[in-house]
Amino acid sequence: MKPKNLFSVLAFATLLIGCSDDNPDTLMEDTPISGAVTYNQNVKSIIDNNCISCHAATPRNGAPMSLVTYDQVKSAVQNRGLLNRISLENGNSLLMPQGGPRLPQTTIDIILKWQQDGLLE
Repeated sequence: MKPKNLFSVLAFATLLIGCSDDNPDTLMEDTPISGAVTYNQNVKSIIDNNCISCHAATPRNGAPMSLVTYDQVKSAVQNRGLLNRISLENGNSLLMPQGGPRLPQTTIDIILKWQQDGLLE
């Protein structure tokens, strides 16, 4: 390969590598939510994908409660500190999901907006 072509390939590769960002805290997993956040449209899938393995109808792995229904998740936000637990930093033994890693901030923000919007079903 000619030195000029090699330089062009290396410069392009460097540009691609420099533009990557795989930090889960800065990646947008979901498109921003416009309008009110509801349990059925926005929150249920987050709970199902991240919490049900322990917070099933019959809780497992030491989980103290089930998070299968709207009322259970609503109660966990209002009375059990669900938002605080999922918002802790990586490495904190109380972080949920248990064993981490911390959920992406965009996901936490959806649950926070759900709370701010009135915990709509």
